[in-house]
Amino acid sequence: MKHFTYNIILSGLFFLISLSCRKEEASSSIPPVQAPFQDLDTLSTNDWWNRPASEIVNLKVDRDSVIAFGMYTVSNGVLKLSAQFFPLYPDESRIVRLEIGQNDKWNEIQKAEINDIGWSALFRVDNWDHSKDIPYRLRHSKNAIFEGLIRGDPIDKDEISVAALSCNSNKDRGMRENYVRNINFHDPDLVFFAGDQSYDHKEHTAAWLKFGLQFREVFRNRPCVSIPDDHDVGHGNLWGENGKKSLSPSADDGGYKYHPEYVKMVERCQTAHLPDPYDPTPIEQGINVYYTNLIIGGVDFAIIEDRKFKSGPKGKIPQQGPRPDHIRDSNYDPASVDLEGLKMLGERQLEFLENWSTEFEGVEMKAVLSQTGFCGAAHIHGSLDNRLHADMDSNGWPQKGRKKALKLIQQANAVHIAGDQHLPTVIKHGIDEFNDGPWAFVVPAIINNYYSRWWWPEDEKPGNNQPDDTELPWTGEYLDGFNNKITMHAYANPDTHSNGAGYGLIRFHKKGKQVTFECWPRLVDVSQPDATQFTNWPIRIQL
Repeated sequence: MKHFTYNIILSGLFFLISLSCRKEEASSSIPPVQAPFQDLDTLSTNDWWNRPASEIVNLKVDRDSVIAFGMYTVSNGVLKLSAQFFPLYPDESRIVRLEIGQNDKWNEIQKAEINDIGWSALFRVDNWDHSKDIPYRLRHSKNAIFEGLIRGDPIDKDEISVAALSCNSNKDRGMRENYVRNINFHDPDLVFFAGDQSYDHKEHTAAWLKFGLQFREVFRNRPCVSIPDDHDVGHGNLWGENGKKSLSPSADDGGYKYHPEYVKMVERCQTAHLPDPYDPTPIEQGINVYYTNLIIGGVDFAIIEDRKFKSGPKGKIPQQGPRPDHIRDSNYDPASVDLEGLKMLGERQLEFLENWSTEFEGVEMKAVLSQTGFCGAAHIHGSLDNRLHADMDSNGWPQKGRKKALKLIQQANAVHIAGDQHLPTVIKHGIDEFNDGPWAFVVPAIINNYYSRWWWPEDEKPGNNQPDDTELPWTGEYLDGFNNKITMHAYANPDTHSNGAGYGLIRFHKKGKQVTFECWPRLVDVSQPDATQFTNWPIRIQL
């Protein structure tokens, strides 16, 4: 009997030793899934465990920590929740379970398969009860667990708030404790990441995991919208041009320069949890779309892709300088670059916005969420000696496409919320005349030590009809570099508190049909009574 017991113990030890070895060197009997692209996401694909340690994030985590985070939305009675994993070894299970807390116990309601390319899985649960808070947890194998809360719809609240962030530069790889503390103190109903969650162009999975570790305590317990921008898909700038293959190293001819499966992986990890797209038809190269809408507490958010269909400038317009997308000559004719056939949102998204703008059943207010602003609101780019008259990376160009988009946003009586520009601004757009368009809030960069931008009129004069009680010198009515009419109400240049880095908080006051734009510096502790916003914020508007 003693000999039998000894053999059992010895066998168990050999099993544990062999299991430990498989954690570091995966079993050769189960070949890893091969990535459909080369020289991309190398830290997280193929035999990833043989790669050197990454400076982005530790990928070889303890096996009870392989679930990095989850993200979710609920729309029209459908819960969509994505589970993001660290890379798994070949002999580990590819099944993740979704459980909900009911009657003091956890009940499994669905299983999902983990995709080896990007390491995410998606749950879709129909007939979700959105009237109450429901705890959830993701479970993998025995001990890997991630818990959170699916919030009930805050339909009875008079005020719905959204925290909005963008541009999570890898120049600072630290955690984001200030943001997490402040945003959770505000306790918004929705958090919106407008793009550039990742700046590691060829290593999206590792950078996305790092982003998740930085911000998961913000979206663990509330719905989240995340949309990729140019850096997420490995571009400096992006003109998607309906998904075609770019033939230019800088992709300024339009389209995507990296393998379409890489682009699809990025979008799957960041957007799979969004409500179903308005029209799911893929674009060229089989790249998918995600433009859609999400209603939270009676506020209807249109989520659009303002890069995916946009025309690239190279070869389509007269080049005005050393780069096809930069205009330095202030004497050029803006009409010379506003040519017929150029697209911004594209016909499909314009159709979506047309229908969305007139649908108000169960809706009290509306907003549009997208990557970037719809004008050229930055005069200086990167450094103080780099003045640009016009930048085609902004959606001030093409002007005809901008006007079409703004007319539909105005038709919806909606505000526009975006990021990308590394320069927080509040602007009242002009379409045909000054101030006949929608309000727009471009929120700060999370980290603003990479390619900062300045609002700095060359003549250093205020615009006409300056807003009342302004504390900033350069507010009022201006023409941007494309001759678009804009009224500047607030801006925060990078020489301001926190180097211009921070986040936006948008409050929708449903009863009075008013919106408050708040802009909080990165280094402020909002729980303190003396905490102050950037100069000229908050701004409260009447719709």
